[in-house]
Amino acid sequence: MSKDKTVSAASVAATSSSHTAEAFASTQAAQDTVDFIEIDEVLTLRRMIVRAPAPKGTVLFLHGFPETLMVWKGIATTLARDYDVHAFDWPGYGQSSRPASERFSYAPGEYAQVLKAYIERAGIDRSNLVIYATDIAALPVLLLALDEPTIARQIIVGDFAPFDRPQYMWENLQNLKAEPTASPTRAYMNRTSDEILQNVHRRGLSPAEQFDLPIDVQQDMTRSWSLDGMTSADAFAHYYANFTRDQHYLEANLTRLKTPVKVIWGEKDLYIRSEMGIEFAGKIGAKVDVLPGIGHFPHLQKPEQTVEEIYASFR
Repeated sequence: MSKDKTVSAASVAATSSSHTAEAFASTQAAQDTVDFIEIDEVLTLRRMIVRAPAPKGTVLFLHGFPETLMVWKGIATTLARDYDVHAFDWPGYGQSSRPASERFSYAPGEYAQVLKAYIERAGIDRSNLVIYATDIAALPVLLLALDEPTIARQIIVGDFAPFDRPQYMWENLQNLKAEPTASPTRAYMNRTSDEILQNVHRRGLSPAEQFDLPIDVQQDMTRSWSLDGMTSADAFAHYYANFTRDQHYLEANLTRLKTPVKVIWGEKDLYIRSEMGIEFAGKIGAKVDVLPGIGHFPHLQKPEQTVEEIYASFR
């Protein structure tokens, strides 16, 4: 892997066909702490850092599908009174690299190595780091913790599938796990991208509980859906092609998981039912909070609760 390298939006736009000047100009205007960091010769990640005047620790937020780092912007601004806050776009999402699957598998295990490299290159102090990982981000951080138990002082995970339990998953997610249903499901997700981006956060909630995304978040997700001939649904499908294997690996190695873990789940999560989180927490002896009236995106539906979870993790 190559040396740590952060670059300005202007220089990346000038040297990479993936990153248009228009896209980065609007991103930079929305959040002036967004830049890019090279992970290796294949991957460059867009990241956001919001620094505290006198940080008491560091928080790293890891997004899910079909999100980008922009989902953490408001929470990061609030927490930056006391903590340095980092977030990045996973490969295949946002404005990060989208190499062909022959060069990068998009597997949870490979995402774990991206996470490790980011922490190293960003120079984050692991001893005072809290990682908050949701959806597709949670399995990678747990896989990394198996080998790196001191990766963080605490990991908060939720609304994901740690184990191979298709009965707890939404039908389309079950279908992505293997052929012959995986390819048609991927194609369907690409055909219905507009509907996904508009409604993915509303499903499973009553009209009174439904909410709108901040306009900058919605615009960034829409603008970032497709780059370099790969959509976020394509990256998601590649992830799922390796998902069952990596779920089995985690479950077989749970006794090696020594990093403190807390589990948070939306009671009304339509995509991955709370029974999954309850089983996982029980197997590792972790505390689990099932949030009443909350769906798959607690950090979007009730961000103030996410802020409080972070403060609690540092007490």
